[in-house]
Amino acid sequence: MKIGISCYPTYGGSGVVATELGKALAARGHEIHFITYALPYRLNGYYHNIFFHEVKVPEYPLFEYPPYALALATKMADIALNEKLDVIHSHYAIPHSLSAYLARDMIKDRHRLKIITTLHGTDITLVGADASFLRITRHSIDQSDAVTAVSDFLRQETLKTFKPKVPINVIYNFIKEIPRMDKDCMDIRKRLAPGGEPVLIHLSNFRPVKRISDIIHIADRVLKEIPIRLVMIGDGPERPLAERMVRRLGIRDNVSFLGKQDDVYCLLSMGDIFLMPSETESFGLAALEAMSCGLPVVTSNAGGLPELNVHGETGFHAEVGDIESMSRQVMQILRNPALKEKLSKQARQIAFERFHSDIIIPQYINLYESVLAEDH
Repeated sequence: MKIGISCYPTYGGSGVVATELGKALAARGHEIHFITYALPYRLNGYYHNIFFHEVKVPEYPLFEYPPYALALATKMADIALNEKLDVIHSHYAIPHSLSAYLARDMIKDRHRLKIITTLHGTDITLVGADASFLRITRHSIDQSDAVTAVSDFLRQETLKTFKPKVPINVIYNFIKEIPRMDKDCMDIRKRLAPGGEPVLIHLSNFRPVKRISDIIHIADRVLKEIPIRLVMIGDGPERPLAERMVRRLGIRDNVSFLGKQDDVYCLLSMGDIFLMPSETESFGLAALEAMSCGLPVVTSNAGGLPELNVHGETGFHAEVGDIESMSRQVMQILRNPALKEKLSKQARQIAFERFHSDIIIPQYINLYESVLAEDH
């Protein structure tokens, strides 16, 4: 198949999933065309069967806000015609699904194009639910030939908020086989935790929904009883606040902010526990990546996280904002090596048994084929 993929190319779960999906499909012989305003951050290097098409937005004094959705729709139409795309897979309803709908309508007399939309989270729970976008988001969903959500939680939220006419299929996020910690990763750990302290890890885009301050408070509470190191991977609007908190609490020497990193698996694999106390998570891809590296996870019980983090099996979860419970859970794991080993083993096992790419990618391929078969 010839598949166009449109996504946000930045440091976030939806772009990561879209990029890894494209790479996995290309490895299986399909032709993939990424259509977005920048090279997706996980699309580094050359990949056979993968092509990137940059969307340029014209600058014109009359435009107070650049009309990206229109430029994207035009680019989608051009690529669909020139490359004879079978499907455009839009990750995020706004603007990608809307732009794909406009592209399909522009070329309907010359080329038949199918649209699949994958809903990832805030496109439904935050942006799409806003009164300014609710109607257009619902229309974009209803005009798709198939729609998927990354968790049952998100499916239920979509049904409740938008009451769509089309069915919503749950296809979970996925991981691939992850190598175990090598010498380079061990060297990094020694530099970040020179005294051999346990390492707590967080990875995100540092948005307010991630509750970055909760992570700092958890580390501060644990440090009062157990010497640990906290490693913060990623960047975003909450990072300056977190850095100020670390200085104010006097734990600066115990916390490392690494910024955005390409080889996140190496960094995750050197940790002992992964923290994700989010206000909400439609799935929690970073937690899954940590589980695949054998890290027990301590999370909130918000959104789709309980579908991933099985309480008492892969780690623990608590109510949003319950810093005390999460701190106790971290210390319980660190003080009990047998429990830590059990949670680590089960986290890795569940990650690969339920969420491996060999299980998830065929679900997408079957969806593409069923949509294309409707015309035959």
